[in-house]
Amino acid sequence: MKKAIFKALAKFNKAVLPSFGNKDLTKLSKWQKALIAYRYYVTINALDR
Repeated sequence: MKKAIFKALAKFNKAVLPSFGNKDLTKLSKWQKALIAYRYYVTINALDR
């Protein structure tokens, strides 16, 4: 059940939240870094391990 929640959350994040893949990570603001960390956490938990 936990994995299903994270997969749904990952799909929602991909559709709604902005992507910072092409930007320099050292020049991002704190909230942008926090958003990247959140997306990373959700993605790692949604993957099959």
